[in-house]
Amino acid sequence: MKEYFKINIFNGLMILLIVTIFMVSNGGYPIVISEGRQVDNNYYLEGYNPMISAYKKHILSKNIYYGKEENNQREFNTIKRCVTSQIGNSDLMNSSWPMGCHDAHRTGQSRYITTGTTFVEKWRFPADGWVYGSPVIDKNGTIYFGASNFYAVNCNGYFIWEYNHKGCTQSAPVIDDDGIIYVGTLGADPSDYLYAFYQNGTVKWKYATDYLGYIFSSPVVDENNSIYFGDCTGYINALYSSNGTLKWRYKTGDWVMSSPAIGSDGIVYCGSHDHNLYALYPNGTLKWQFPTGDWIRASPSIADDGTIYVGSYDDYLYALYPNGTLKWKLKAGYGCDSNPSIADDGTIYVGSDKLYAMNPDGTLKWSCDLGADRYIAFSCPAISADGTIFVGVCIGNGVGGELLAVNPDGTERWRSGSICNEGIWSSPAIAEDGTVYVGSLNDEEFHSGAVKPKGFIHAFGPGDVKKVRIEQPTAGMIYFRGKELFPSLLGKTIIIQNSTVQANATNLNELDHIGFFVDGNIQYNATEPPFAWNMNKDYYPKILSEHHRIRATAFYKGGCEWSCEQFVHYIHFRILQK
Repeated sequence: MKEYFKINIFNGLMILLIVTIFMVSNGGYPIVISEGRQVDNNYYLEGYNPMISAYKKHILSKNIYYGKEENNQREFNTIKRCVTSQIGNSDLMNSSWPMGCHDAHRTGQSRYITTGTTFVEKWRFPADGWVYGSPVIDKNGTIYFGASNFYAVNCNGYFIWEYNHKGCTQSAPVIDDDGIIYVGTLGADPSDYLYAFYQNGTVKWKYATDYLGYIFSSPVVDENNSIYFGDCTGYINALYSSNGTLKWRYKTGDWVMSSPAIGSDGIVYCGSHDHNLYALYPNGTLKWQFPTGDWIRASPSIADDGTIYVGSYDDYLYALYPNGTLKWKLKAGYGCDSNPSIADDGTIYVGSDKLYAMNPDGTLKWSCDLGADRYIAFSCPAISADGTIFVGVCIGNGVGGELLAVNPDGTERWRSGSICNEGIWSSPAIAEDGTVYVGSLNDEEFHSGAVKPKGFIHAFGPGDVKKVRIEQPTAGMIYFRGKELFPSLLGKTIIIQNSTVQANATNLNELDHIGFFVDGNIQYNATEPPFAWNMNKDYYPKILSEHHRIRATAFYKGGCEWSCEQFVHYIHFRILQK
């Protein structure tokens, strides 16, 4: 009996001591690079930094944003009907989303509705780097997208193939009538290329650009199967699709990061960093050029009446007649690096500090507030046939990103909550069944605070959900020697000596295993229920109070992953070790 009281008095004193230490220290969680990194303000204002959006150029270089945790836990999440639509160019390959911004006019206008669709994130597929560009979809439902490698996955999130081109892809591919996929690279060794892939992932041909000819531009294919794209040596290029040989190229005065659009008469429109929008005949000769006040990075778009819309970093959206004269211009937030998408009724949507809707006559229809510390960078609005507008939104400066759905009247329909920890630059793509796909910029801790880029393709819509959640420890509770005691006074999760970490996943028939990680280091793989692991280790023997990030990752058959994370205060005494 005396021994019993000694043990329990000792345990009680230890708990009191440790809780007091946490109350006095009241320390926050360790600074994590992916949760709000401090940036050099000059970095965003100097040179030709390809990572700078118009909004960052104006706003984020003046502010520092820091990430926040909710309840000590951050979870990475949070009707088929064909309709007639007046889209300026017929779908290539007769697929639901064959290129960036959907069609050669770059309208962003889908033929399929999303009303009645429940927008739940059903799966996410990991890439070997950030997913900047828009995914595209072929007639079989296969999704193609680029990161450091180039990927093909099916509509259930199953891996099909990937190709290592020794660079990375930041643009959207395009699929032609024969199912050939074209995509560009940047930073490849020894040269950057425009690739042509067969649907099985083998290379049909590749075309090398000049030295430093990075391809940020998303290619487009015309009715004669000529391929057009820009590069960072300042050229707008035209290739023959049959063999990848050069048809012609036109030299602008600076980088071409803009993606070409093609008019119904075959005229090719493309912007340049030299501030000009160019209109080129199909033979590569200049029809006209129109000057704006700053860089043009976004793709122009073309309405049914031939009006060309283009945004500039000078903060204006321009509307031009087909002869290159100004129709009107309207200030649209802090610069336009987002493609101006065009709805069936002629409304123009463009993103910046808000989502703006303009009437065809140049008057503002409405603007939609994105929320605190939110902005649109490079993500082009995708418009379903029922008029819903989908766009990727960045949260702060490297804090997170979410998918936003807005009704045609400018009211918010739905938002995903943050699904990543860096941002969303990718443009959404709408599939035939109403599923919306979008890429993300995400960092993953892989070893004790070090992070690596690991983006995802996210699928929102109908279907089976593949997801994991940490069920124990409960956020904000104190655990002592494996037992849950009571809520902590500061709302932090405190583990003294050891605790069972338990997770659960959906769609168990598709699950391969759940991995448990501490600070990015794998601790245990559980292959069957209960998915649990005992955290009972002296990670840093010389430190009394430790801060750790615990993560459970569900690895599904076919390649999908889902992670859930929780920060904990942890203390481990060797004298209590059994």
